[in-house]
Amino acid sequence: MNKQDKRRYQANWQAESEAVYLYRRLGTTEENPQLKEVYGKLADNEEKHVALWAGKLSESGSDPGVFKPGLKTKILALLAKRLGAGSVIPLIASIEKGAAGEYAGQTEAEIPGLVRDENSHARVFSYLARSGSGLEGSEVARFEGRHRTGGNALRAGVLGANDGLVSVFCIVMGVAGAGVAGPIILVTGVAGLLACALSMALGEWLSVQNARELYENQLRIEAQELEEAPEEEKEELILIYQAKGVGRAQAEQMANQIFLDKAATLDTLAREELSIDPQELGGSAWEAAFTSFVLCVIGGIIPVFPYFFLTGWEGLAVSALASAVGLFLLGFISSMITGLNWVWGSARQVIFGVAAAAVTFGIGGLIGVAL
Repeated sequence: MNKQDKRRYQANWQAESEAVYLYRRLGTTEENPQLKEVYGKLADNEEKHVALWAGKLSESGSDPGVFKPGLKTKILALLAKRLGAGSVIPLIASIEKGAAGEYAGQTEAEIPGLVRDENSHARVFSYLARSGSGLEGSEVARFEGRHRTGGNALRAGVLGANDGLVSVFCIVMGVAGAGVAGPIILVTGVAGLLACALSMALGEWLSVQNARELYENQLRIEAQELEEAPEEEKEELILIYQAKGVGRAQAEQMANQIFLDKAATLDTLAREELSIDPQELGGSAWEAAFTSFVLCVIGGIIPVFPYFFLTGWEGLAVSALASAVGLFLLGFISSMITGLNWVWGSARQVIFGVAAAAVTFGIGGLIGVAL
């Protein structure tokens, strides 16, 4: 065994010892008994990792020495004590993810499942980070799914209409500011409209399709882990339910019931650990792309349409007025979706859109003079 292996074992022992130290400190600062037990279970698991690396050092004829926590660990423990465990949970989730990456490729870590354990801990802390303090109350521990992800079409539609209207409005105003003829403004506007719509559609398709492929890969990994280490996955689910405020006994009962059905188990783990709805997987990429394209065209045709009939200042005035009305309506629709006050939402949309168009009109005028 070479010196490099010994240094690696020592570094791993130190990292795992710091995790134990930190999780024990989190447990002492946590008032909720269910969450306190979660931290204790995680610390117990990390104790096994400490023992593994201590054993490796012993086999190499070395002694790990007396544990002393590092500065970062001390700071995290201090923050947890002063501000509460929730203040450091996002940082710990990131550390656990990094630990899994550090162990990848280390045969001594992969054989006993340390990579899987660290990934499991990262998912638990990621859940705690998403839920703020890590406690949502026992009511949310019922078998509800996450919010459905089928809103891609609606999201794509709103973004598509807004992007189409604002982008083409700015293109038309910029070209008009340069003082070119009405037919040229029309051709430029239509070309910009098509470019914007195709770009939005392609962007939405890639975004949703990439998300779907990512989710599918995560589900495959989860299915493999469920097949290889069912007890570890069950314990992870129990910890998540405890983090939600469920007592240990009830959490075990819920997990045992779920694990009776393999399909239901994978579905539940996907929802609880990964926040993925297996029935949706990010929605339809084609639906998002088509909706984005159509509504981008609908939004973008508004500033262009007057130039089919008008030219000069009349065309410019009608185009600007029609675009302002379109922005107002789009702001109103967005406010109905988000719950924002419709007056402010609509006014904000008009102000920002008109301001952007005014800037491009001024730049177009400067370019026209220069040419």
